[in-house]
Amino acid sequence: MKVKIEIEEDLTEEEVIIRCGSLNDTVVSLQNYISKQGNSKRCLSLKNGGTEFFVPMEEIYFFETEGRELRAHTADNMFLCEYKLYELEELLPGCFMRISKSTIANLDFVWSVTKNLTASSLVEFVGSNKKAMLSRAYYKVVTERLMARKLGL
Repeated sequence: MKVKIEIEEDLTEEEVIIRCGSLNDTVVSLQNYISKQGNSKRCLSLKNGGTEFFVPMEEIYFFETEGRELRAHTADNMFLCEYKLYELEELLPGCFMRISKSTIANLDFVWSVTKNLTASSLVEFVGSNKKAMLSRAYYKVVTERLMARKLGL
């Protein structure tokens, strides 16, 4: 494994890029470790009604689009988010992963995945009755990543 550090004085935020031939246990472990180093207590500005809330990222279970709205779900609440899904992918720590075209989930909160061979699978979350759909296109990579995270690899 090669390690390269490039110093760019114009950067406002550190960026780590991992280039790999395939997503394996070592790469996932490295991503998780790096993500946890700089993301403690980062918050997103989310809205519910006329009130703006600053919700810590580690409290968010998943994001989903419905129509033109992007919704952020916590255990008990739902908020509107002003970001686009692709923008969130850049901002969120490594515990978040896209699980369908319209959903990004926090893998730390995934309780179960009920596989459906002909359609999307169902993801359930710890401590909540909320559910999200895991599309067939993302099923394999998501379940591999979940397995690696749960085993502490």
